[in-house]
Amino acid sequence: MTDLTFNQVYAIGAPIILFLILLEAMYGAYSNKSLYRRSDTLCTLGLLFGNILVAFAIKGITLLLHIFLYQFRMVDLADFIPLWFMWVLTFIMIDFVFYFYHRMSHRVRFLWAIHMTHHSSEEMNFSVSFRQAWLGPISKIPFFMVLPLLGFDPMIIAVAGVISTLWGIVGHTKTIYKLGPLEYIFNTPSHHRVHHGANEQYIDKNYGNLLIIWDRVFGTFEPEKEKVKFGLVKNVNTFNPITITIMEWKKIFTDLSQSKRFKDSIEIIFGPPNTRNI
Repeated sequence: MTDLTFNQVYAIGAPIILFLILLEAMYGAYSNKSLYRRSDTLCTLGLLFGNILVAFAIKGITLLLHIFLYQFRMVDLADFIPLWFMWVLTFIMIDFVFYFYHRMSHRVRFLWAIHMTHHSSEEMNFSVSFRQAWLGPISKIPFFMVLPLLGFDPMIIAVAGVISTLWGIVGHTKTIYKLGPLEYIFNTPSHHRVHHGANEQYIDKNYGNLLIIWDRVFGTFEPEKEKVKFGLVKNVNTFNPITITIMEWKKIFTDLSQSKRFKDSIEIIFGPPNTRNI
């Protein structure tokens, strides 16, 4: 186990993130660049509020599930891996699982109905990282439950997961261009801008959170070349967080009501989304 707690991570991370947002906003004002829009930011806060409610509601349940599954671990990694390396390996494995979870969230329609809220902003700033889906914490559970079964400590998974999420915030900005050699290994702001792009060549690219190596290995990497058009292929044209949260679900239910074959219904739910930005 580890002595590092959620509260300690948030106590360190929250002031840093708030400082980054303030610094970015000040830079935008100084350089006469419109980096933040009031309506867009308020919408993000509405989406974040729902996400936090769900996350706190299930956090204990998720941790208990991981502790339960840890009893059935295939390998007792703690017996032959030093603690420092366990931490490193946990970060890597969280990112590996996140890559596939994230990729499927763009390619499976019911998962996209959840995740598309994150891509609904036509802005790109640190606050956009908080534009999180209300059901996002639930949709992750089936993917990350594999980690305790593989022998990873549930408490380390939980804390490393929070730290990884905080790193993901850094990628949401237009103020940082490219970071030299780090571009080959890490998911930098440049790489993540591509992920949020509606440009044709940027769709379905750069799914990593901490690392970009998975995208390079599995053929989903795309470097930032032309200017990124942020948002969806067909933008939501609303700042109402409730509307954004349910709009793709409404389309799914409409398609299901018009479906006449079971095969078509399965495709509607589990097939690729019709309109997306990935």
